[in-house]
Amino acid sequence: MSERVVEMISEEEVNARIAEIGKAISEEFAGESVFIVCVLRGAVFFATELAKRITVPVTLDFIQVSSYGSSTVSSGDIKMIRDIDLSTKGRNVIIVEDIIDTGYTLGKLKNLFNQRHAKSVKLCSLLDKPDRREMEVDVDYVGFTVPDKFIVGYGLDYDQKYRNLPYVGVVELD
Repeated sequence: MSERVVEMISEEEVNARIAEIGKAISEEFAGESVFIVCVLRGAVFFATELAKRITVPVTLDFIQVSSYGSSTVSSGDIKMIRDIDLSTKGRNVIIVEDIIDTGYTLGKLKNLFNQRHAKSVKLCSLLDKPDRREMEVDVDYVGFTVPDKFIVGYGLDYDQKYRNLPYVGVVELD
């Protein structure tokens, strides 16, 4: 079986949308600072590009959780692999994810940072796959809504491949 990637959202469209989200965050938090929590590994490309486009002071840290294991379907059980190093107490936290599908990861992370007494907790995802939602979660900043297909590129992978693509694509298997 062979595979190929078909471009769905161009590099130019991705860059333009990230700039819009960065502007919206900068306006919402004018006069304050934000603490970006990047969900590894997939969101690292998005989080760093987003941080460069935010004009208020930014702190950046990384968290790694897993709900997939070796599967391509979320189990709904979130396992903490790596926690952040810095305290979020009293800070404006923005959890940055590559894609939201079932909602479990972002929902549980939002609860975690609220329990850690963040001043505010916002959710930001490059991609939203609403057809897969199992847990209702309000995402404050969304780049693009995508269909229920296997998406890669811009940090998203298929068997650890294609993360480095500068665009968002769909894997097609022959």
